[in-house]
Amino acid sequence: MSEQESTNFLYPFIDAEENDADALLTDLAASARSKAAESARLQRVSLEEWGDGITSAGARMAERFRAGARLYTFGNGGSSTDAATLASLFSRPARGRPVAAWSLAADQAVVTALGNDVGFELIFSRQIIAHAKPVDIAIALSTSGNSDDLMTALAEARTRGLLTVGFAGHDGGRMSTSDDLDFCFTIRSQSIHRIQESHALVGYQLWSAVQDNLAKPTPGPRETTGGPR
Repeated sequence: MSEQESTNFLYPFIDAEENDADALLTDLAASARSKAAESARLQRVSLEEWGDGITSAGARMAERFRAGARLYTFGNGGSSTDAATLASLFSRPARGRPVAAWSLAADQAVVTALGNDVGFELIFSRQIIAHAKPVDIAIALSTSGNSDDLMTALAEARTRGLLTVGFAGHDGGRMSTSDDLDFCFTIRSQSIHRIQESHALVGYQLWSAVQDNLAKPTPGPRETTGGPR
């Protein structure tokens, strides 16, 4: 496949071999505006659908972070970089309280060793087995919601008592119907690009909800009153 063929789905008007520079720039600008408008619309409707769930997930995650939890994020391809970004947001925020977070796709040596030795579908579940404690949290990101390695890791995380969260796309795939997830946030789009843009927003809103809860005073022991002793 040539470079031009691989990008035709992004800019189909280039196929027409437009020679008028002004017309081409007009088409490019219109395409960019259309994509930005669709991204903004999708983000708006996604937050309308999942806002309460994000708030609930953030509260439960904050409880676990107070108890010493660590967050594990993971995904494949572009979603692996989104997972790394999400882990960095939690562990090294520009403001607020940093918490322990790690992307399971970050260590190339571990990922490639597991893929070679035990199979690609186990690259994340084996790391959950090695590192996770029942108090911890697992977040899996997938534009399809159907990745075998993610589902295997989520099942392992559920068995071990972790709080499990999925970011999915399209119709949610297996993530949306699995009993192994406490929360699943599905971005209802057929475009991988728009799904990942909305995943980034949902991730930020989830982090913000966690920070809001961590900023609240921790309830102290209940005070009792009584007469002189």
